[in-house]
Amino acid sequence: MNKFQFGHASSAQWEEAVQHCLFQMGTISPDANLGFLYMTDLLVESSPDILNMFKQQTGIKHWVGTTSIGICSTGIEYFDVPAIAVMVGHFPEESFQVFNSITTHEGFEHFSRQHRPWCEEKSCMLGVVHGDPTNDIISALIYQLSERLDEAFLVGGLTNSRSYHIQIADDVVGGNNLGLSGVLFSSNVAVSTHLTQSCYPIGQRHQITEAERNMIFHIDNRPALDVFYQEVAPYYSEEIEHIVHDVLVGLPIQGSDMNDYVVRNIIGADAENRVLAIGDYVQAGTPITFVQRDKEMAYNDLKKMLVHFKTHNAEPKGALYYSCLGRGASLFGQNSEELRVIKEVLGDIPLVGFFANGEIYHQRVYSYTGILTLFF
Repeated sequence: MNKFQFGHASSAQWEEAVQHCLFQMGTISPDANLGFLYMTDLLVESSPDILNMFKQQTGIKHWVGTTSIGICSTGIEYFDVPAIAVMVGHFPEESFQVFNSITTHEGFEHFSRQHRPWCEEKSCMLGVVHGDPTNDIISALIYQLSERLDEAFLVGGLTNSRSYHIQIADDVVGGNNLGLSGVLFSSNVAVSTHLTQSCYPIGQRHQITEAERNMIFHIDNRPALDVFYQEVAPYYSEEIEHIVHDVLVGLPIQGSDMNDYVVRNIIGADAENRVLAIGDYVQAGTPITFVQRDKEMAYNDLKKMLVHFKTHNAEPKGALYYSCLGRGASLFGQNSEELRVIKEVLGDIPLVGFFANGEIYHQRVYSYTGILTLFF
């Protein structure tokens, strides 16, 4: 087994950061044929030059990646500093295909013409994807891509930037309304992926009985705010303005257990009309629960996932980790605690990733989760 080669560095000069990464990676294997590249948004203007230097120095032409406020590598997190995390590896011949940004539903026609024959011949199994949160239909594009790929599973995250967004799909594409890009892997690539939550349910599971867009009017045929108060009362005594910042909504995935749910923020409450507004569109019949972020619960769930990986899998060649900006330093602490836990359990494995504005797992955009993908 040949482990992937990786490096990470922070420097005010991007050339220096690239050189530090290359030094850590050592002599690049001549078989290496795919690179993953993540950089903080403070380097976004230099991203084309950074990618070109890695291409020239490694001889690898296929790359995927994006930018974020925070990126990560083995045992370390970089927030609010100019930083790069890079990993390269060898994959079997014709076992992957990089695809460019899909920005609209119509864009799938070009995608199908270009990639469908390969997907059918090679049995596409996994897509590592990066999405643009400024694209209004990004959730629909993720779902449609998953459907187009039949049995393929999607993992990834939404870009995070205080300037403009970029995605890397062999070349750098920048701007707004980028859509989805990434790399598809065939069944020839051995991989394992899992999701960890950082919230736990408060109270019971309910059902939305009246809603319009992101406004919830009734839950269990009762005013939504009444049900909310009933569930959070044992935990909070503050006014509603304070509570909605601490409590979130969990929308359980229908057909699964309570451990699989997407989390959305409560963005407003109408005390007079007893209405809740959340950060997603919902409809009558949707199951709902209220959840709370918790550091100890997040740590235990992450540790449980990692121990399961360690127990049931061989040592990986490399790993990708996509975590929510609401985790990392803001939940676990300032000393790279989240990534240190991963290193503590799995060891010093090659790993890169970023802190996302929404995490992509299977067909949906999640929040407050961590997604670990291991290559074998």
